[in-house]
Order: sequence, then C-alpha cells, then structure tokens
Amino acid sequence: MPRPMAALLNRLIASGASYQAGAVIAAALAALMLPFYTRALTPEDYGVAETLLTYLILISIPLRLGLGEAFVRFWFDDEDPAHRARVSRQATGTVLVTTTTAALIGLLFAGDLSELLLDERDAVLMAFGILGLWAFSNLEIAYAHLRVDERRRAYFTASLINVLLTVALTLTLVVILDTGARGYVAGNYVASTFVLFGLWWMERERFGIELRGLGELLRFGGPTIPADMAVFALNVFDRAYLLQTKGAGAAGVYAVAVKLATAVIIAVRGFQLAWPPLAYSIADDDEARRFYAAVTTWYVVVTGIAVAGMALLGRWVVRLLAAPAFYEAHEALPWVALGWACYGLFLVFVVIAGRAKVTIHQLPAALAGLAVNVVLVIVLVDPLGIAGAGIALGAS
Repeated sequence: MPRPMAALLNRLIASGASYQAGAVIAAALAALMLPFYTRALTPEDYGVAETLLTYLILISIPLRLGLGEAFVRFWFDDEDPAHRARVSRQATGTVLVTTTTAALIGLLFAGDLSELLLDERDAVLMAFGILGLWAFSNLEIAYAHLRVDERRRAYFTASLINVLLTVALTLTLVVILDTGARGYVAGNYVASTFVLFGLWWMERERFGIELRGLGELLRFGGPTIPADMAVFALNVFDRAYLLQTKGAGAAGVYAVAVKLATAVIIAVRGFQLAWPPLAYSIADDDEARRFYAAVTTWYVVVTGIAVAGMALLGRWVVRLLAAPAFYEAHEALPWVALGWACYGLFLVFVVIAGRAKVTIHQLPAALAGLAVNVVLVIVLVDPLGIAGAGIALGAS
C-alpha cells in the first residue's frame, strides 16, 4: 500500500539529518581549525596532502568492486535474515581481501607511488595515505550496514567519534608537532582505523567471507565502477593539473575552496547516504515515481540556495577562515559549490538506474562529464588559474 508522500520525505530528512550530523560537526570543527592548519601548513604542503587524499578516494572505487552499492541494493531484495547475512559477508569479506592485498603491494612501492602521483618522493607520506585507503574503503562498507538498518544513532555516534579523534590527532600532529603534510594525512585516517575496528566488533556476526552468489553482486556493482571513477575523477584531474602546471601552492589554494564549499558538500553527502536505502525500499513503482520527482525538486531548491550563498559571501568567508596566503580561494569557491550540487543531482538518477538494475547506463554520462572537465581545465586554467578549474568542475 502506498505510503503518504510526507511520511517518505520526513523519513528521508530524518535519515539525512542523522547522516549529516557528524558531517556538520566535522565541517564546523574543520572551519574552526582551518585558520590553524593554513598557518601551520604552507600552500604547497596543503596542496600535496589534499591532492593525495583525493587520489586515495579515486583508487578506493575499483578496490570496492561496486559492492557498496550492490550491498545496499540486494539487501532489500529479500527480508530473510539468512539472505541478508550472506549479502553482508559477500560485501565485507571481499572488500577486506581486495583492500588488504592492494595495501600490502602499495607499501612495497610507496616511494615510487608518491613520486608518480605527487611529483615528490616521500614514502612515509604515501604509507600514511595507503593506510587511509584501506581504512576508508572498509569503513564505507561498515557504515553501509548502519544505513540499511537505518540505525541513525549508531551512525551518528560512530561519525562523531571519528570526527573528534581526527580533529584532535590532526591538530596535534600538524599544529603542535609541526609534521606538515605527513601529519595532515595521518591525522585524517589513523582515527578512522580505530572507528572501523569498533564497527567491525559491533557487527561481527555479519562479517566473514562468502563466495556463493558473489557473482550476482559483482554483475550489478561492476558497471558502476567506471562511472563512479569517471565522476570522481572530476575532483582529481583539476587538482592534479594545477599541481603539475601551476605548482603545489595553487593546488593548495584550490583545496581550500573545496574545503569551504562545505555547506553544499554536506548536503550532498547526507543525501548520498540517506537516499539509496529509502529509494530502493519503495516497492510500488507509481509511488516511487512521485517520490523521486518531489525529492529532485526540493534538492534543487535547497542546494540552489546554498550555491547562491557561496557566490555572494565567498570572498568574506575565505578572509574570515583562511590565512592570507590562501585568500585567492574565493575565486573558485562558487564554481566548486555548483559542481558539488550537480553531483548530488546526478546521484538521483544513479539510484533510479539502480532500481531498474541497468547501472550500465551511468557510464556514458559520466564519461561525457569527464571529457568536458579535461578539455575545460586545460583551456581555462592557464588564463584564469584556480577559477578556471572551478568553472570546469561546475560545467562538467
């Protein structure tokens, strides 16, 4: 029986708010810490660290094999506890194996990898990054368990602990001990590792390795990998191009613009986490169609207001929260905010494709966006600097 539209929207808002609560606190603390970080780190250090963090998320996508998306989708196919336990073991065990194998190989070539990705040889920095890659990938799957159960309080608690530990550790390493980019990367992910172990212990009955039926999940999740990589590469190519052509300092200033686009990023992230479980749980197609339309409309309204705020107030926000060396970040800020808002809208259609189990349709759109981004970054960065990179992101 179709449920009232208001009830569905309230459920989405409640879930999104729970998933966003940790992000809101993280954003508030990050804003408070930004004046300290941007004074303790040079634009070059900040640029190298933030560029590495984006590379890690990009590399995480193929290592997860699309199983995060498949886990959420197939969880709702059958309410039988045995089915759900099997899907859980398939996702968690497989991702643990792939990420651990990749991390061990990466540690062997840490110095070479840092030279390849960052144009400087720093095996220690890359080793911290590899730890982050492992922790982030597995933590995404662990968080997905809380999302499908809609265990909002547990999700908020885990997120809050992660945020507080991360801020405390990063502040200690970067500001007090002056460890530069290494401390910034380590601070972002060492805390996540402890949170991951805690969630594993909480959900230990669902964890294991299950190969039976894994092929079905891989067939669903596999086609999402190129599309997800193409979309997220929009956040990597601009920074990498700035780092190689304008220097690490320009990449650092641009990274501050991304960091300050927090209001939109938080909305997108909360929506990204809350939207798929709810969208897939609606069995009636007509009800789903009406609900998707309402969600799309309200999403555009809310994020549109946030982007407008960034365009009007961006210059003063940057001056308030960043060191003088980073003031030029305001030039890219509204464009980056627009890009993130459009990314959230893309997620609406990703879920619609997932509902129909035609995830292969995501790839052409993602590749088109990436092609536009590459061309515009190359054309616009030279005359416009970081503003050109922001325009390219928004347009793509």
